[in-house]
Amino acid sequence: MPTAIVTGATGILGREIVYELGRHPQEWTTVHALSRSKKDVYPSNIVHNFIDLTADVQEVAKELKDVSADYIFFAAYLLKGSEEDNTKVNGDMLENLFKALEINNAVSHIKRIVLVTGCKQYGVHLGRAKTPMVESDPWLPEPPYPPNFYYRQQRSLHAFSAKHGIEWVVTYPNEVIGFAKGNFMNLAASIGLYAAVHRELGTGGLPFPGGATFYEKFDSLTYSRLHAEFCVWAATAPGAKNQAFNVVNGDVESWSNMWPKLAARYGMTVPGDQFSRPAPDASDVPMADNPPISFLAKALGLQGKTAQSHIEQTIDLAKWSQKPEVQAAWERLAEREGLEKDAFEKATWMFSGFVLGRNFDVIVSMSKARAAGWTGYHDTWESFEKVFDQLESEKILPKAIGRFVGWSMQQ
Repeated sequence: MPTAIVTGATGILGREIVYELGRHPQEWTTVHALSRSKKDVYPSNIVHNFIDLTADVQEVAKELKDVSADYIFFAAYLLKGSEEDNTKVNGDMLENLFKALEINNAVSHIKRIVLVTGCKQYGVHLGRAKTPMVESDPWLPEPPYPPNFYYRQQRSLHAFSAKHGIEWVVTYPNEVIGFAKGNFMNLAASIGLYAAVHRELGTGGLPFPGGATFYEKFDSLTYSRLHAEFCVWAATAPGAKNQAFNVVNGDVESWSNMWPKLAARYGMTVPGDQFSRPAPDASDVPMADNPPISFLAKALGLQGKTAQSHIEQTIDLAKWSQKPEVQAAWERLAEREGLEKDAFEKATWMFSGFVLGRNFDVIVSMSKARAAGWTGYHDTWESFEKVFDQLESEKILPKAIGRFVGWSMQQ
């Protein structure tokens, strides 16, 4: 019966991997959940271990002296202020784990390692990338592009696996829809809080805070539970051996389709003139000088057609969240509904503004995973609704008061 190690076990992606393994104790006898904090009550086959992978490698090895497994799921992640710092800390964490396993002579047990990364692989944080994004797309050169910690991690994974004869899998999720206790760094929490506060302000409408361009563009998102199911499948699937895979829900969505549904959930509608009326809180921020697609412009026949991308917000979320009237509305709402008061402050307003404000499509292909035998799928709006329900039960969002029915609103 296989055993597993999951790092980043209290994060949005790692938590779901732990719970997916925990749902099958007859298949996964022992799962070591590694994290720097413990925020959940785990199933019976889960053993939690406190670990700081940024510590000295000898200390990491000491903490892991009684930990070994057949399969490793690496989902640990720390956000730093620059791409250089992100590359150093996240690359070091993975390498520290590898070195600690070597020190403890625990390498011989390992059959396959699943490394969780993301669609930063394609440079979506820098601007428009080629669409659809496929796993064979070339890595961006460093320089002229900034360092990408996913590249460093994958190089380390490939080297470690080749050295010890271990199989590997890499996943590329995008814009994860999920929930983790005490972790408000997710898009669902931010847009839910935005909608709830707008209702509290009594404006009657829920304007889309991103730009008019992206409102009608297409996006590919990942439900955290679907990603966990994929990881557990990929750990043993013969067709997944030594491969990297995009992992998104399988549909393609637009905010013009989903935003009215969010508004209806909170008893509001979308203002019909939201992009034609004055926008005093708007912002427009240029992204990298040369978007990722420019690296392939000649091969694609697009020379001179790869303009710099922008983050366009009709309501700059980072600035909006700091307005006195907005914060006062949240305080009233949180006090009245018994909500977790620091949820609003900890929400990722800048990241949400980036996600909603890009002026280019983000379309991620699932063809490679399908060809390997993966059949998982999840409707993106249903993913949001399930996470909203979780956020409500944890007292981060107030209860929904409406629902969307066939382009007519019912409360």
